[in-house]
Amino acid sequence: MNAKFTEKKYRVVLIFVTSLFLMWAIAITMGDILNKHFQNVLNISKATSGLVQLSIFGAYALMGIPAGLFMKKYGYKKGVLLGLGLYSLGAFLFIPAADNESFGFFRLALFILAAGLATLETVAHPFVAALGDERTSDQRVNFAQSFNGLGAILGPLLGGYFIFGGGEGAGLESVKTLYGGIGAVILVVALAFAFVKVPPLKDPHAGEATAEGETENTEVVPGAPLYKQRHFIFAVLAQFFNIAAQSGTWAYFINYGVEKVGITDHQASYYFSLSMAMMMIGRFIGTFVMKYVAPNKLLAIYTFANVVLCIIISQSFGWVSFIALVMLNFFLSIMYPTIFSLGLKKLGNKIEQASSFLVMAMFGGAVFPPVMGIIAEKDVASSYLLPIGCYAVILLFALKFYKPKTMGVNAKS
Repeated sequence: MNAKFTEKKYRVVLIFVTSLFLMWAIAITMGDILNKHFQNVLNISKATSGLVQLSIFGAYALMGIPAGLFMKKYGYKKGVLLGLGLYSLGAFLFIPAADNESFGFFRLALFILAAGLATLETVAHPFVAALGDERTSDQRVNFAQSFNGLGAILGPLLGGYFIFGGGEGAGLESVKTLYGGIGAVILVVALAFAFVKVPPLKDPHAGEATAEGETENTEVVPGAPLYKQRHFIFAVLAQFFNIAAQSGTWAYFINYGVEKVGITDHQASYYFSLSMAMMMIGRFIGTFVMKYVAPNKLLAIYTFANVVLCIIISQSFGWVSFIALVMLNFFLSIMYPTIFSLGLKKLGNKIEQASSFLVMAMFGGAVFPPVMGIIAEKDVASSYLLPIGCYAVILLFALKFYKPKTMGVNAKS
């Protein structure tokens, strides 16, 4: 008997929680628009502008565990409200940051905003996983992440229109208008969610049931400490390098379009949005294909495809390389949600704690852009060779270390 995607009692909650994936994607991808805009308006280098990503993903590293502890004590709903509150506050702080024309103030505002995003991500992934059977949790997470892809399209479109639309003469006034509006919208969403009734939940990953047609996995002990869960440890490593590759790819996308193809910042922002559309399409297709292909196998195929694309991008073949850069997001699409979901398998009552560490792994996004920026100062195309090392780690996880296994436990014959 095939497991259902979700149950009727969870549908309203699933719709609302799925919308959260869209909301944080808008903020994440607009950070990459800000990266190039700050280079123009505040006269900073590529390496310095990479600190935008450090502010965003540094918040993920610091907020992951506190958000997980908050969620475990107060539940999913209050966790969502905390995340939305920080998101709104950070957005409103862009107004005084723009008034002061201070890159440091902007980074503080981004840090607070990203602390809200980290809280939402910590809560939303296990929340979505809890809204149905464990056997369809990979499908639900990828489905929700598909709307994350829609938000990733809207982010560059909004950024391109408000920030680059008025030209460099618009300065920071456009940033004030855009982020002030975002803060107001998120505040309204938080108030609306306060009235949503959440049915009692039981995290599906905590279950011990074995799916029909599967043999019981005697190599895993669901209640064991996380440091003994090999698949979880490698999921954290894979997620770190996945976000490192992703953030570096996005941070210098516009620079690549301007320097290697000769288009304007404004035009490049729309191509960035197109690449995010490819990510959304990749997630919808990935969600469908996972009905027939094991998630880890599909992850391996997508990862290998990106290794090939990075080689093409690094060779500066003009529009051919730029199209490869646009297509990179199609194959990045399923990596984050699939690694996240595979890492949470068979962890028993350690789900909330594990989710925190997987969100903290996004600190890879803080480390990589400044490093890529140093190389990009000389040649932005060559910097795209660096993510290949990240994909090697993800490929190792997808092919070997994805399977739930508790270290020190031997399979029974």
